[in-house]
Amino acid sequence: DLYMGIEFKYDSPEAAKMREFLAANMDVKLTDDTGIGIKPISKFKSSRLVRKAIQFAIKNKRRNVTLVHKGNIMKYTEGAFKEWGYQVAANEFKDNTVTEEEYLKDPDNYRGKIVIKDRITDNMFQQVLTRTEDYDVIATTNLNGDYLSDALSAQVGGLGLAPGGNVGDAYAIFEAVHGTAPKYAGMDVANPTSLMLSGAMMLRHLEWDDAADVLENAILATYHDQKVTQDLARVMNIKPLKCSEFGQEIIKRMKPVKN
Repeated sequence: DLYMGIEFKYDSPEAAKMREFLAANMDVKLTDDTGIGIKPISKFKSSRLVRKAIQFAIKNKRRNVTLVHKGNIMKYTEGAFKEWGYQVAANEFKDNTVTEEEYLKDPDNYRGKIVIKDRITDNMFQQVLTRTEDYDVIATTNLNGDYLSDALSAQVGGLGLAPGGNVGDAYAIFEAVHGTAPKYAGMDVANPTSLMLSGAMMLRHLEWDDAADVLENAILATYHDQKVTQDLARVMNIKPLKCSEFGQEIIKRMKPVKN
C-alpha cells in the first residue's frame, strides 16, 4: 500500500507531471501545492497475506480471522483487499472456514471452523478495545497494521513486549517491533522482551517448539514474579531491574519442557 514509498513532493517535477496527467486524462484537478502519494494494492500480495493468516489460524487452532480495511472509502484498493481475502478463504480453505454471515445463521452447524469476517479500520480500533475477546487473527494492509499493532501492544504493556515477524514464501525475518531506541543505548534499561519473543516466534517457524516453550515459559514466570524493567515498573510502582538483570532472571527460570 502506501508503504511502497511512491511519493512525490509538491514542488517536484514528478508531482507536476502527475498533476498534469490527472488533469488531462482523469479530469482530476489538483492545486500546484499538492504532494502526491500512490497506493498500490495487488491481488497477488493481498491473497498471499490472507493465505498466510488463515494457515496460521489453522496451525495454531485459532477461532477467527478478521480482514481489516477501509473499503467503504477506498473501494478499489482496500475494498478489493477485502474481496480477495474472502475469495482465498472460499477457494482454498473451504473445508476449514466459514464466513461470519454463514456462522451467525447456524453456529451449531459450523463449530470448529475458522470464522472469516471483516471490519472497517476505524471501527476496528474501538472494537479491539471494547470487545477484545471477539478477535483472534487480523489480516490487514501495511499502514493499517502499523497503526493497529502499536495500539494493541498498549493493551499488553507497550512496544517492549510486542514481537514481530516478516514471513514470506521462502524466507522469514523476525525482529522487535519497537526499532532501535537509540536514546537508551548503553544505559542497560531497555526491555528485551520484544526481541526475545521475536526469537520464540522464529523458533516456532523453524518448528523447534520445545525451545520456544522454554523461553516463553521463563518470560511468563519472570513477569509473574514481578521482575520487570523500567517501562513496566513505573506503572506497577515497583523497583525496576536493569536489562541485564532482567535477562538473568529469565535464565534462572528456564526449565526443560516435559513431554
